[in-house]
Amino acid sequence: MPLNPDKILSASRRTDIPAFYMDWFMDHINLGFFNVQNPYTKTIQKVDISKDTIHSIVFWSKNYDAFITAKAGEKLKSMGFNLYFNFSINTESALLEPNLPPLKKRLEQLKRLAKIFGPQNISWRFDPICFYETCGKASNNLSGFPIIAQAASKLGIKKCVTSFFDTYAKIQKRLDLLFQKNRQTLLFSDPSMDKKRQVILRMEKHLATTGISLYLCCEKELFSTLDVNTKVRQNSCIDGRLLKALFKGNPEIKKDYGQRSKKGCCCTKAIDIGSYDAHPCFHNCLFCYAAPDIDNTLKKHKIQ
Repeated sequence: MPLNPDKILSASRRTDIPAFYMDWFMDHINLGFFNVQNPYTKTIQKVDISKDTIHSIVFWSKNYDAFITAKAGEKLKSMGFNLYFNFSINTESALLEPNLPPLKKRLEQLKRLAKIFGPQNISWRFDPICFYETCGKASNNLSGFPIIAQAASKLGIKKCVTSFFDTYAKIQKRLDLLFQKNRQTLLFSDPSMDKKRQVILRMEKHLATTGISLYLCCEKELFSTLDVNTKVRQNSCIDGRLLKALFKGNPEIKKDYGQRSKKGCCCTKAIDIGSYDAHPCFHNCLFCYAAPDIDNTLKKHKIQ
């Protein structure tokens, strides 16, 4: 009879744990459990955590400085946990992502992670691609892409994941607040499917010179427009089969239908920890679907 698969811990789609909540995370690792709240029903489930029940921990972050400084990864590895890193590095501009370190420092973090944990255990996310208008001028966040691609390639990183901006009602509330504070308007736009396709093909062509492969996250419709011979693939940001290939063992490999599978999400089942309410993200990215701290300001100003 086959053994039950070991769980995968996702830290986290809900907030940036490596940047802001590593003390909380390590405390619960040492306690041996997390209380995980369902974001919709608000019910709480206690999840036991040990190297015998957790195959891998997948981290998501835009800023690994606190994680690296605390040597959290080395401590977790010494405890027997396998680690994989999703690292979002998008742009030099602070307009869309106002509270991030300069790009140079984030690339230094990427270099550090690759040296300690291996480039094969890192996925670089250029995500999301944003088209927008500010002060009447059309723009996008693609200018930093070649710089980041070159740096990642030199480190031996082989994977770039991307998607296009998706709009949410809460994002418009943030833009309303921005306008109230400084009368600066910023309007996100949704390019045509043909324009998105052209962007992806240009990115694919550029990455072909770097040895990095391009993957699409939750872009099923866009993927269907690409030529059958394309080397672009649909992504699993949490991929049990990849984790098994990297670390052996018996991780979960079943698809997580609780994610955006209809949009093309191919992720493996995992346990997302953290809370939208209790763990706001202080990067305050304007396009974030989760819960940046700017949302608390919105509530204070009663912008509904």
